[in-house]
Amino acid sequence: MARNPPRYLEIQRFLLERIQSGDWPANHQIPPEEQLARDFQVSRMTANKAIRDLVQQGYLTRQPGLGTFVTDRKAESSLVDVFNIAEEVRAREHDYSNQLLALESVEADDEVALRLGVRIGAPVFHTLMLHRENGVPIQLEDRYVNPRWAPDYLDADFTRHTPNEVLVEAYPISDIEHVVEAVLVDEWTAQQLEIPIQSPCLRMVRRTWSSDHLISYARLVHPGDRYKLRSLVHRSMGSR
Repeated sequence: MARNPPRYLEIQRFLLERIQSGDWPANHQIPPEEQLARDFQVSRMTANKAIRDLVQQGYLTRQPGLGTFVTDRKAESSLVDVFNIAEEVRAREHDYSNQLLALESVEADDEVALRLGVRIGAPVFHTLMLHRENGVPIQLEDRYVNPRWAPDYLDADFTRHTPNEVLVEAYPISDIEHVVEAVLVDEWTAQQLEIPIQSPCLRMVRRTWSSDHLISYARLVHPGDRYKLRSLVHRSMGSR
């Protein structure tokens, strides 16, 4: 005999239908727990679980003292970890695609040499890739890799795997450095991202290590109106 689904799932379906239909746009305040509990004839604890799960999934955000609101479902990346952008997009149940713009060995210029820890003019591997979500560009990835530590990088099948996926699979990340800044992009970058020239963007500079080896230096540019960066840090109650 089939069992009825938990009651909190009914509330979640109701909330998601309103959000995904557009009836409740970004920043719309949803009904409070007390009202949902009354409407669905459940306990407040059940209503709380329905909301809490959707907060964890990124559909809702709580603002203490104000209520719970629909989030702006821009693409987002974590600042405290490194995830495969293809998996991030698919986790949102969206279509992921990319375009490989460059796959080559080049000589390190001053900046690349400094960031990657090699001599100026030393050979380094370079990939340039445009990532899309539902056909819309969300990230231009300009990546340099030290061939000493990743000699097979250029042999990877980038039609099936992202640069991040290739590197993490072969060289598990031990350390990450992120630097984020707001920038106005040039004409070429704007064309790739399909945005007006001088549009505000977020640029993340990322360096990754595997053990003691500095593997990769990447510049990731995101259109400011299509992307957001997130950081979640857990601190013990006794910390000051």
